[in-house]
Amino acid sequence: MTTFQFRAVTSDGKTRTGSYTAENEKLVASELRRQGLTPTYIGLNKSKGFELNLPEFGGGKRRDVLFFTQELATLLSSSVPVDRALSIVSELTEKPAFRSVVLDILRLLKGGKALADTLATHPGYFSDLYINMVRAGEASGSLSQVFQRLSDFERNRDELRGYIISALMYPLLLGLTGVGAIVVLMYYVVPKFATIFEGGRMVIPLPTLIMLRTSEFLQAWGWLMGLVITLGTVGFFSFIRTPNGRWWWDDFRLKVPLLGDALRKAETARFARAMSTLVSNTVPLVQSIQIAGGTLGNQRIAKALESVAQGVKRGEGISVPLRRCGQFPSLAAHLLSVGEETGKLDEMFTRMADIYEADTRDAVKRFTSLFEPLLILTMGIVVGALILSMLLAITSINEVAI
Repeated sequence: MTTFQFRAVTSDGKTRTGSYTAENEKLVASELRRQGLTPTYIGLNKSKGFELNLPEFGGGKRRDVLFFTQELATLLSSSVPVDRALSIVSELTEKPAFRSVVLDILRLLKGGKALADTLATHPGYFSDLYINMVRAGEASGSLSQVFQRLSDFERNRDELRGYIISALMYPLLLGLTGVGAIVVLMYYVVPKFATIFEGGRMVIPLPTLIMLRTSEFLQAWGWLMGLVITLGTVGFFSFIRTPNGRWWWDDFRLKVPLLGDALRKAETARFARAMSTLVSNTVPLVQSIQIAGGTLGNQRIAKALESVAQGVKRGEGISVPLRRCGQFPSLAAHLLSVGEETGKLDEMFTRMADIYEADTRDAVKRFTSLFEPLLILTMGIVVGALILSMLLAITSINEVAI
C-alpha cells in the first residue's frame, strides 16, 4: 500500500487536498469520484525524505503552460465554469509570476473579453496555435475537448524536448570535463614538470618539447585566447539572431550528418502534432499550416510551408505541395496522401506525429551513440599524448643519469 497526495474539486468548485492510502493512483481516483470529488492531481506523498529541486533552464514557461492546460482540461470536463476554473488554477499555481498571469486572465475574462483574447495578452506564454485553438473551441462550444487536445499536445512536445536535451546532456558534460582536464594539466601540472629541465643540458624529446612550448604559450596568451573565444561566441550568437544568420544556421544544421536527420524528423513531428491538434478542431487547413509553421524552430522548413499553403489554396491538397517543397521526409507525403483519400487527415497527422517522434528518438540515439565514442577517443588521444610526453621525458632523464 502506498500513500498518495491528492487535490480535488468539490461539486461547488471548492478545492480540497489530502492524502489517501491505496495500491495505485486509479484506486485513489475512483474513491475520490465515489465521494463526489473531481481529482485534479494525484501523486506520491513527498512529506518524507529529501527532495532536490533543480533549475528548469528556460523550460519554466512551458511547464507552467502545461500545468495550466492540464488543470483547465480536468476542471472544464467536470462542468466547472471557466471563471471558477481559472480561480482554482490560480490557487493551485505555486509560482507567483505565473499566478499573476492567471489572475490577469481571470480579470479580463470577468471584464467581458473572450478567453482566447485574454490569452493573447500574454504572448510570452501562449502561442498562436494555443490561442487559435481556444478561439475555435469557444466558437464551437467544445472548450473542454480543446483543452484536452492542447494538454496532449503540450505534454508530447515537452516529453520529446526533454528526451532530446537529456540525450545530449551527457556528451556535453563529457566534453566539458575533458577540456577541463586538459586545461588543468597544461596550466598546473606541466609547468611544475618543466622545472626538471631548467638549467639542464639534456636533449628534450620532441613530444615533450611540444608539450612544454604549448603550456608556455597557454600561460602567456591563455587570457587572450579565452577573450577571443568569448567574443567569438557572443558574435556568433548575435549573428544567428539576425534574419540572414538564422537562415544560414538553420540550413547548416540540417546538413550536418546524423544531427541534421534528427532535427528534420523532430521538426516534422512538431509540425504533424500541431496540425493534428488544429485540424481535429476544424481549424481551416491553410490557417492551420500557417499556425503550425510558427511553432517550428527551423526557419528553412517553416519558409517551405508557405509554398505548401499556396498549393492548398490552388486546390492541390496538402500531400502534393508537401512532397514538392523537399523539406519533409517522403513518408510524410505518402501518409497525408492516404489521409486525404480516406478523409481522415486529422488521424493521419496524429499517426505521422507518433511515427516521427519515435524516429526522432532513434535518430538522436544514433547520433549520441556515434558522437560519444568519438569524443571519448579524442579526449583519450590528447590526454594520452600528454602522459606519453611526460614518460618520454622521465625516460630521457634516467638515460642521462646512467
